[in-house]
Amino acid sequence: MKKRCFWVSDDPLYIEYHDNEWGVPVYDDDKLFEFLILETFQAGLSWITVLKKRENFRKAFDNFDYKKIAKYSEDKYEELLQDAGIIRNKLKIRATITNAQAFMKVQEEFGTFSKYIWAFTNGKPIVNKFEKREEVPATTELSDAISKDLKKRGFKFVGSTVIYAHMQATGMVNDHTTDCFRYHEV
Repeated sequence: MKKRCFWVSDDPLYIEYHDNEWGVPVYDDDKLFEFLILETFQAGLSWITVLKKRENFRKAFDNFDYKKIAKYSEDKYEELLQDAGIIRNKLKIRATITNAQAFMKVQEEFGTFSKYIWAFTNGKPIVNKFEKREEVPATTELSDAISKDLKKRGFKFVGSTVIYAHMQATGMVNDHTTDCFRYHEV
């Protein structure tokens, strides 16, 4: 039996996510935007709730196409509020549209969002050596700094906890615990 991080339940969706996605470095703007949106919707909820609705989010938000999302009309916003397949939070839906617009502004300035976000870690994952659940932080000074910078650039729902979760998901930090089989693989 493979040893996994403490937070992984026996839900096959969670296991699949942990074993194949979580903590793997992501440099692709499309994927970085997808995770940013999913983390936004996760704020205050469990990650498994978002994972179970991920495909519904994909359909509702045009396959996470930030160029399309940035141009969403008020009618599209209202349509999303009626979509029972996603988390229907007015502020989070608005934030998704705002964040798509801000995301593209960052791309204009830096060439790619990836260049911007990964510059905070010099383009490489930060490899932590956490052994126990209690050691894994919810925020760090770096997630505080990234959050502050994103907010200054007009992003919404990008508090330090959301940003640290994004850093974990996209492999900016390797927070697999040292006893997890994925620790040395990512």
